[in-house]
Amino acid sequence: MSSDLWSFALNVYARPGVENACLQLQTAGANVCLLLCGLWLEHRGVACDEQRVRQLQALTEPWDRDVVQPLRAVRLQWKAAASKDALLQGMREQIKSLELEAERALLSRLEGMAQGWARNASGSVTWLEGLAGAAASPNRDALQVLRVAATGT
Repeated sequence: MSSDLWSFALNVYARPGVENACLQLQTAGANVCLLLCGLWLEHRGVACDEQRVRQLQALTEPWDRDVVQPLRAVRLQWKAAASKDALLQGMREQIKSLELEAERALLSRLEGMAQGWARNASGSVTWLEGLAGAAASPNRDALQVLRVAATGT
């Protein structure tokens, strides 16, 4: 397994079923970058507690709201029109690249925050459930898909 969060996230996301599980969880309100970070932390055996969950959420929320979400909104808004306009399709692809770069930057920031956290300790909640929040309960199957995918990295 690669030790950096970006490589780990790419490896997990490429596994069967993960993209659909992530989209399901995202639709339910979870942040996919946070979930991938949670998988990485679980995989590394890092202790989870409510304070750490809140720290990761506090880092994620403004970046997601101010950077990732606006890019995603424009990309989705242009989807139908771009299918009929090659120039707009090219611009949409550029927006998609910016969105991906914004997610990569977020993952880098999350990794920086969590890099020094102790490994092989037990916590009070698991990372995925803690970071998925309200999206966890109705989407346990999607969370399990992510966990299974992470075991193969």
